[in-house]
Amino acid sequence: MSDVVFLFSGQGAQKVGMGKDFHEASETARAMFAEADDALGMSLSQVMFEGPDDELTRTSRCQPALYLHGLVAAALLQERLPNLTPVAAAGLSLGEFTAHAAAGTFSRVDGLKLVARRGEFMEEACEATTGSMAAMIGGDEAAVRSLASECDIDVANLNAPGQIVLSGSEAGIDTAVAKARDSGIRRAVKLNVAGAYHSRLMQSAQDKLSAELAEAEMQAPQLPVVCNFGASLVEDPAEIRSMLEKQVTGSVRWTESIELLVSQGHRTFIELGPGKVIAGLVSKIAKDVVVHSVEDLESLEKAVEALG
Repeated sequence: MSDVVFLFSGQGAQKVGMGKDFHEASETARAMFAEADDALGMSLSQVMFEGPDDELTRTSRCQPALYLHGLVAAALLQERLPNLTPVAAAGLSLGEFTAHAAAGTFSRVDGLKLVARRGEFMEEACEATTGSMAAMIGGDEAAVRSLASECDIDVANLNAPGQIVLSGSEAGIDTAVAKARDSGIRRAVKLNVAGAYHSRLMQSAQDKLSAELAEAEMQAPQLPVVCNFGASLVEDPAEIRSMLEKQVTGSVRWTESIELLVSQGHRTFIELGPGKVIAGLVSKIAKDVVVHSVEDLESLEKAVEALG
């Protein structure tokens, strides 16, 4: 099986128990969890397996947790299907780092440390600002952008047609939610998040991450990786650093990222991470594609059967 694209989950997909059955069933998984715990100097695996939920939900915890889970899922899938080689990779927000690790842009451990720092910086930015986010469902993109401008907030995620997330000050988000219907937006839902991700309120996190990225060892990825900020393929390490930096305050252009992959003829995608958030978004963006979701042993075996 060739011509599959790996897609990696973003923040919000995490759930207590993630990766536990992988750990119990696989020596490869156990080694990867042990490597991560050792690299971070803490038991990330325990937080993933046992929670509590509010600890796993912390930005500084869930980002490395999702990164590690995605790479473990990919490793176990390729262990069972040795001929399975992805032809491209992408990830939703945080998942872009996982995609780069899978593509060999940086080592698994270097990427984990970057992601852990990113999570810490974003958590600090959340605590230093009063921000929120809201999903705009069933609205025209131009109308949503106009509303964001009017409320002095930012467009955080272009997730799928008719699903755009706004981010910014609490007051600005509340105003946008209240005015959404007047802008022809069917429904506006305020999200239960710690702060205003992918908005100007994350500038302090972006500045700190920039310094970390400058020091990180990187090389050209071994397979094409689509970046969120540019919705384009990135190969040059300097451009990769720039895109990963700008993504912290910039928009996640997920719809265009998937459309780019589909335009190149890709029709089989594998979602690696908890839940089926990405599968749901991809099905709204492109009707004629197949997405296999791998989050635990049961879904892993289903994917192996389908792809084998």
